[in-house]
Amino acid sequence: MKLKESPDRCPLCGGSKKPGRTTFTVDLGFGVVVVREVPASLCSQCGADWIDDSIASKLEEIVNDARQKHHMVEVTTLSP
Repeated sequence: MKLKESPDRCPLCGGSKKPGRTTFTVDLGFGVVVVREVPASLCSQCGADWIDDSIASKLEEIVNDARQKHHMVEVTTLSP
């Protein structure tokens, strides 16, 4: 019997998901991009995080910009 998934429940452990912030990192091979203070849903039990599509689009822009700059390390905070 499959349990019904709920948007406020973690699909990994069944814990409750709550709004919070996370750190998003990408290894570009030649360097690393770190974006801090990213809005996300966080599981209170296992710590897994989920990022909305609109936020993911902003992160993709940041990563593409860093890729063009070709920096070894790029650390930024997500602006609202």
